[in-house]
Amino acid sequence: MDPIILSYDVNGDDFSIAGEASSAVKKHLKQLGFSPDVIRRVAIAMYAGEINMVIHANGGKATVEISQDRVRIVLADHGPGIKNVELAMQEGYSTAPEKVRSLGFGAGMGLPNIKKYSDDLKIDTEVGIGTTLTIQINT
Repeated sequence: MDPIILSYDVNGDDFSIAGEASSAVKKHLKQLGFSPDVIRRVAIAMYAGEINMVIHANGGKATVEISQDRVRIVLADHGPGIKNVELAMQEGYSTAPEKVRSLGFGAGMGLPNIKKYSDDLKIDTEVGIGTTLTIQINT
């Protein structure tokens, strides 16, 4: 199977359409016959990253490369960057504003869940420049 590349713009600060990219990828993976476990892991990791881009970075771009042996997700934004990655990786730590928390988001589980459900997670971040997450799920 030749790699399939999917690309999505993630709109920032619009929770009504947050998750559309991860839902579209989930549908593609089902159509391609990937296992339910792989589909679940990709959907959880990508959704968490997508929501983080909406909450913290005013959106960004999601690029997904699907191949026979892996799904690679690159989530890139031009947001504020992550000041302390080690702290951000702790379950429950959140910098989400109260208005976001009142909507049921921003519980501080985004990055920990991405790490938990992926086989590899790389975080490239620079304060004031933005963040790029590279997530890999092996099939």
